[in-house]
Amino acid sequence: MGSSIEDAGARAPGGATNQTNGANRTLLVIGYGSLLSGYGLLAERRGGGSRLIARDAFAVRLGNARRGFAKPSSHGHYLAMDLEPVRRGEPILARAGLNGAEGIGAVGLVFGREWAALIARREEYDSAKFLELIARADAAGAGLGEFLLEIARRTAFDLLAYRTELRRLLGYTSPGYIFHPVPLADGRVAIAAIGSGYEGSGDPAVPSKRQEYGMDRLLSMREAMAVRSFELDRTGQAGYFAECLLGGMHGLAVDDLMAELDLKTDWGGELARRFSLAAPGEPERFMRASSLDAARYRAQFPGVAHECLAPLSVRAEDRGPE
Repeated sequence: MGSSIEDAGARAPGGATNQTNGANRTLLVIGYGSLLSGYGLLAERRGGGSRLIARDAFAVRLGNARRGFAKPSSHGHYLAMDLEPVRRGEPILARAGLNGAEGIGAVGLVFGREWAALIARREEYDSAKFLELIARADAAGAGLGEFLLEIARRTAFDLLAYRTELRRLLGYTSPGYIFHPVPLADGRVAIAAIGSGYEGSGDPAVPSKRQEYGMDRLLSMREAMAVRSFELDRTGQAGYFAECLLGGMHGLAVDDLMAELDLKTDWGGELARRFSLAAPGEPERFMRASSLDAARYRAQFPGVAHECLAPLSVRAEDRGPE
């Protein structure tokens, strides 16, 4: 990395020094949507207002997981990525590295605790409540992931019961995203922001965004473009999807997102255009957003684009120069 894990990001976005000791000096976050790319982490499409800078990053594979569009974004009129277990009642699991053909590609991001409030804000979760949740993990002598995993175990990995228990604990739930534990094979436990569910947010008085807009299942990009339950910004949807697919530039498996993708449509052409414009600067942006130097990046990622991205390049070439 460009700096050590103890020094990188040692100052909060506002300049405050992180003085916290213990298990939660850093937060391990699983990125599976826009956080897959430097373009998304730095929020360049949105002017950088919600940018995040990690201390470290590594490739992961998620098991018992599927992703798709479902949660209306708080950053525009389009659908954001959501994640759910394939087998209900079992946890989503992660394994570091790119080896193996099973599972979906994601990224593990190590953030300094001083970024917690901005992480929460980006995920439409009350920042003060997220800080309270971390403080409760501190008081229990546990990392945040381990603390949440214990709640998930007590509720038998039932998503609604888990959200209800968090609501009881904090007196709060979010209509947007809610943080869930993701155990890694090496014993670490990360967190992932998963959409407040269609079946409920954990509080009957707080309808989730998925409930509000009738998003009862995860959608492909083709299906998302056909949504009529709210006014969809098709250009914004294509731009957001490009943020996700750019993760494939780092060798992350995004072939599940490329399934059923019709690049011959107008929005397919817009997606290819946005991808081709952002792709050349993506390696540098990702290293900057994850505090990786070139050697560390090569050790953690292959630096070779995933083969599933080839149709995007072909489609961009077909469009000719802008």
